[in-house]
Amino acid sequence: MIPRYARPAMTAIWSAENRYRIWFEIEAHALDAMAELGVVPREAAAKVWEWWRTEPAIDIARIDAIEAETKHDVIAFLTWVAEQVGPEARFLHQGMTSSDVLDTALAVQLKAAAGLLLEDLDQLLDVLKRRAYEHKLTPTIGRSHGIHAEPVTFGLKLAQAYAEFDRCHTWLLSASLDIATCAISGAVGTFANIDPRVEAHVAERMGLSVEPISTQVIPRDRHAMFFATLGVIASSVERLATEVRHLQRTEVLEAEEYFAPGQKGSSAMPHKRNPILTENLTGLARMVRAAVTPALENVALWHERDISHSSVERYIGPDATITLDFALARLTGVMDKLLVYPERMLKNMNRMGGLIHSQRVLLALTQAGASRENAYRLVQRNAMKVWESDGALSLLDLLKGDAEVTALLSPDQIEEKFDLDYHLKQVDVIFGRVFG
Repeated sequence: MIPRYARPAMTAIWSAENRYRIWFEIEAHALDAMAELGVVPREAAAKVWEWWRTEPAIDIARIDAIEAETKHDVIAFLTWVAEQVGPEARFLHQGMTSSDVLDTALAVQLKAAAGLLLEDLDQLLDVLKRRAYEHKLTPTIGRSHGIHAEPVTFGLKLAQAYAEFDRCHTWLLSASLDIATCAISGAVGTFANIDPRVEAHVAERMGLSVEPISTQVIPRDRHAMFFATLGVIASSVERLATEVRHLQRTEVLEAEEYFAPGQKGSSAMPHKRNPILTENLTGLARMVRAAVTPALENVALWHERDISHSSVERYIGPDATITLDFALARLTGVMDKLLVYPERMLKNMNRMGGLIHSQRVLLALTQAGASRENAYRLVQRNAMKVWESDGALSLLDLLKGDAEVTALLSPDQIEEKFDLDYHLKQVDVIFGRVFG
């Protein structure tokens, strides 16, 4: 992932040095377990850990040079360790395969990445909750098909986003538990050359659960679900970003991204204030979702294992998590500083001559004895006049002047149906469902 869209803590998880340190811990903990079982000398394990406690620098260049010759990354790493430790290093990797190391290490990295993403979601949820309560009763127009429908509140829009990201948090927590499995089962997963107790020991030390049955690799349905979950979260990011982008359009301008002093919107037009952050989030969401299909395709490996998944995961592991980490942090910043314009919301809501109250009149006419078809006809014929006047006419005035309508409803009864507060009466109920 390019540095522009990367944050240090997530990037560190995927660094070569961190990867090799995880590999060492897996190998060394396995060595401890084998020493306890009498498979290897205890002094070998002691010597390996003694060297590690000196906090040696990982010589990545040397490991790369060895791999250039061996064409095998795990062998290159073990060869470098042997150069540092000496003869005792020959007991490392007894009965293990490279997949035992690679898959278990990837599980550690994905678990750590998920931990950061869960923290990101917590911070976003805090901001959304605060701003939802801030605008709990700020009336704005609800739109369906992009067209004015009926009034809502801006707080309800934010509460919806909160509920969506709260679900994302639940799904990611579940996916992080499912991905955090350890496999130290040897060739084709039969434990023929390594005791299952070694796997249990490594799993406990690395903070993982034991993979119930591996086939030399951890089954990739776990990884597919993990990356699919990241894709869903990215889509939720895009949904909220798209809402902000629409609200910032000049014709709407009900909310907009914070525009900092000295910020420039266009190289050519000095007046521009563009929704660049939420547009960026839309693009980043596409990149996270791009990892989902390859992760799904990784599930179908040949027999007990192949490595067609390996190159894919070297890309999507870092790229998807680093990108989503950045996107969640950016979205949190956008929502924290979002500029909200209640007066513009009211102005927009009232622009079309009261059309947004048409359903209440329709229902009142049916309650007064009109068939639904006739009630719809009476309201629509007046509503279309308002629509075609571009809001210059008033639906309330037209209905009061319609003899067929006033034969069923008095002017006061009609006027009562244009009360904005009526639409907001259940806001507390909805907030109670969302926030408890």
